Amino acid sequence: MSTKEHINHSALSLLSLIAVVFILYVLKPFIVPILFAIILSVMIFPIQRFIEKKWRCHRLFATLVSMLTLFFLTALLFFLISSRLIYFMDNSELYSQKLGELFHKSVNRLEHTFNIGNNRFFSQSEFKAENIIKDNLDKIGVILTESSSFLGDLVLIPIYIFFFLYYRSFFRTFLYKVFRSKSKSFINSILKKIYAIQQNYLLGLIKVIIIVGCLNSLGLLLLGIGNPFFFGFLAALLLLIPYIGVIIGSLLPAILALATKDSAWYAVGVIAVFGFIQFLEGNFITPKITGSKVSVNAFVVITSLVLFSMLWGITGMVLALPITATLKILFDNTPGYEAYGFLIGEPIDKHLQSKARIRLKKWKRIRKAK
Repeated sequence: MSTKEHINHSALSLLSLIAVVFILYVLKPFIVPILFAIILSVMIFPIQRFIEKKWRCHRLFATLVSMLTLFFLTALLFFLISSRLIYFMDNSELYSQKLGELFHKSVNRLEHTFNIGNNRFFSQSEFKAENIIKDNLDKIGVILTESSSFLGDLVLIPIYIFFFLYYRSFFRTFLYKVFRSKSKSFINSILKKIYAIQQNYLLGLIKVIIIVGCLNSLGLLLLGIGNPFFFGFLAALLLLIPYIGVIIGSLLPAILALATKDSAWYAVGVIAVFGFIQFLEGNFITPKITGSKVSVNAFVVITSLVLFSMLWGITGMVLALPITATLKILFDNTPGYEAYGFLIGEPIDKHLQSKARIRLKKWKRIRKAK
């Protein structure tokens, strides 16, 4: 390929990438429900397969039973979360008043410590800490309510789930016809890998949420924070948003600790407990449970979170890791794109060691062979 052809090819690839990003951004109301429907279909497919094989039921009946199971569990989850958030927001004025008093005490203590005197900017009449705190509590409640109910707003998701489960053989045949140059066994292998990595991610995530929820609840219970199991499992559920979710999940119990306890050290304790549990989750719990099947390195995870959040907001952050893991499989099995699959994957030991260390290991192997 000549230099001019290479430049033209690179320009065409860049224009194609820009067009794809533009289409993904414009068609967000259409694409996001489909992606959620695919992930949820993978999650409940074992139920449908069990009903079809063990009970010898018709696919239509198995699909409806699987969807009803998912609907019942989802409705129960959102009911529990919404009811507790409503209770928290109903008491937000009391909490904001106590937080305002704590704020003014802290300011007065700083003024006394540093001998500021009468230049009390923070105690001016137009400055109302209680109002600022209450406004922020309301905003936190709105954000959490919107982020916890966005699935309910997408009424098309159940329809898509139904057709993905009921028409799955029909869609598989469609893929056979689209990729005629590939064998059916190759396409089945790719689909099996995608299904396995999505199912492994979902089942592993559920186990991690349960374990982290129990640890969070135990920590809050030992600190004497109100509603420890609700806040503990809410923070665990927010692990759906990698890295960011634990920060959001620790805000509410920390604010509650400031408002209901006589010392700010309880809030510090909440942050410390959640930070320690997040350390355990990231370094021990998740790697042990999910293993290496979702092999995406940390740099790509963070990058995908940033890019998909810019593209689709909070929903993009939730979808970032499943989409990136799927892209890795597609890149690994598409000629010409293997390098991108390699970039997404986990680096091996030799990529993390210095050249001197690698030469030393090589020398030791040669010496041992002799």
